[in-house]
Amino acid sequence: MHVIARMNVGGPAALLVELLESLPGQTLLTGQVEVGEADHLELRSPGTPFARVPGLGRSLRPGDDVRALAFLVRELRRLRPDVVHTHTAKAGALGRLAARVAGVPAVVHTFHGHLLHGYFPPVTARAVTTAERLLAHTTDRLVAVGTQVRDDLLAAGVGGADQWLVIPPGVSLPEPPSREEAKAALGLTGPVVAMVGRLIAVKRPDRLLAVAALLPDVTFLVAGEGPLLEQTRAGATPNVRFLGWRSDVEVVHAAADVALLTSDNEGMPVSLVEAALCGTPAVSTDVGSAREVVTGEVTAAEPAALAAAVRRVLAQDLGPAARVAASARFGVPAMVEAHRRLYEEVTRDSPRR
Repeated sequence: MHVIARMNVGGPAALLVELLESLPGQTLLTGQVEVGEADHLELRSPGTPFARVPGLGRSLRPGDDVRALAFLVRELRRLRPDVVHTHTAKAGALGRLAARVAGVPAVVHTFHGHLLHGYFPPVTARAVTTAERLLAHTTDRLVAVGTQVRDDLLAAGVGGADQWLVIPPGVSLPEPPSREEAKAALGLTGPVVAMVGRLIAVKRPDRLLAVAALLPDVTFLVAGEGPLLEQTRAGATPNVRFLGWRSDVEVVHAAADVALLTSDNEGMPVSLVEAALCGTPAVSTDVGSAREVVTGEVTAAEPAALAAAVRRVLAQDLGPAARVAASARFGVPAMVEAHRRLYEEVTRDSPRR
């Protein structure tokens, strides 16, 4: 049984759909996406059972959280899964507590990133870290999507080294068109840089706009929406185009000569994995496990540094190397097999069975 707060379009939802489609005997409990977010389950249904959890979502609302916890406990007692696998911070807390109350034999949690910095003021971040340390004691295995994500959490005292496992996300895309075909489909000429993702504060779309202003001869594509869409659109220079949510992200990535990530915090940036699979190198801030996927440059967060890095990557032919590296590291079969082995291990070794 997988539990996730919401299946908004992004890395965690994409990873989870791949798992649900590839292994038998899985179900999903999830909450609702927020206003302005696209629901991955509407774009690509996994074909396996799922149910909506009343009250479960991204925002902290005590009444809704208690209602969600009670629903989770009832469902887990009714369905009696062998393993509960939680994803994302809020569902990780409620799902793990519900699993222990319901007597589930084995509990796994995946960190698709972490909230140690970039999201909250220092006092709140310390409280989140303390909560994760306590929750780790209720968890049989902790999974990170990248080595740096694991190392950051271990350094913060979350879990013991023997609890941790790194499983990179498996990503699949339709075969992308050629760069020429993709640019023609979007009506583009000349050098193109793309950012694919939600427009929220931690993704720093303001930083993207600053980079675009420094490179007026480059077209910047923004594929995604979110609470900062209108603010970002209002501050954009004429060389920035907004595409909204796209189900054909392979076309966007293939049309770009460089993928750009300007975030303050990430786990394993799946948008850069997708770009690499389309033969597009990347420039990224030094966040999360970006160094584990980027063929291109990881650089300082200042717009001038990012713009200079974009110029350098545009001048190189790094696309083929990006595609080869991503195909080797982020294949779906390897990810699925790692999870199958993990579930067999925790169900065999759990003292609660």
